Amino acid sequence: MPPTETITERAIGVFDSGIGGLSVLQALRAEMPQERFIYWSDSAFAPYGERSDAFVIERSHDITEQLIAKGKVKCVVVACNTATAVAIESLRQQYPQLPFVGVEPALKPAIGITHTGRVGVIGTHGTLQSARFQKLLSTVQQEASPKACEFVVQACKGLALAIEQQTEKAQTDVHEVEHLCQQYLHAMGSFGKGPGEIDSLVLGCTHYVFAQDILRRLVGPDVHLISTGEAVAKQTQRLCATATNSRSAQTTEFKQAADAIQLWTTGSLRALAHAAERWLQLPPECCHRVEGTASTIGPSL
Repeated sequence: MPPTETITERAIGVFDSGIGGLSVLQALRAEMPQERFIYWSDSAFAPYGERSDAFVIERSHDITEQLIAKGKVKCVVVACNTATAVAIESLRQQYPQLPFVGVEPALKPAIGITHTGRVGVIGTHGTLQSARFQKLLSTVQQEASPKACEFVVQACKGLALAIEQQTEKAQTDVHEVEHLCQQYLHAMGSFGKGPGEIDSLVLGCTHYVFAQDILRRLVGPDVHLISTGEAVAKQTQRLCATATNSRSAQTTEFKQAADAIQLWTTGSLRALAHAAERWLQLPPECCHRVEGTASTIGPSL
């Protein structure tokens, strides 16, 4: 590390199997406008939720290696529920000096919100079948006692991929995403605020945030949609906080930080650019395609 560089000048790395983690990046930017970010979309290998544990662990380690190759990352946000569930513990063991922040379905907040005692949870097969999720579910239910809460868990095969692919379509072309949402929500039962109905829906995949409008239409106005982006951003801010992160510093450095955001993809550059422009209002110039090894990550931050 050059003698003039400080830890506060390093970027925060963020990665996901695709564009879903942009919903977390959106929350991170809102919470920490002074920070610099490298976002990694592993779209060529998406979705992780339908891959083996060994594959997800291998990809997560490879991406982390590439993010820190030039020594410019001070924290890594694993903005993928499946990668968090399967790989974050091995990442922490491999890189003990590097803070990792993961995402997980917001079960505990849902218990505090529900009035009917029935909470829906949608996610990928990889997330919902993982030992980490099962442990989380058991712990949350035990801690909630004596308040009774039933979690209706639904794996949504193909939904994350459909949201990923929808990025390159017209914004009005949401037929496949809407069809899958309708199919899986119907399988879960009745939504609403009446007795026995599901009144809270936990979005257990970062991709699903980008289908919130469709989900809202299907479950109705009385059902709470619960995601994790804001909580993840606050936890990341706590880890990265320094004396220079004052409100005045945030205001002064915002333009520089926004200009420094880099988005990388192993898949379609066009899809990433469309997603970045649609949901983060970032120009195509922020987006790059990964070719080859870590040495091609791009210019030094």
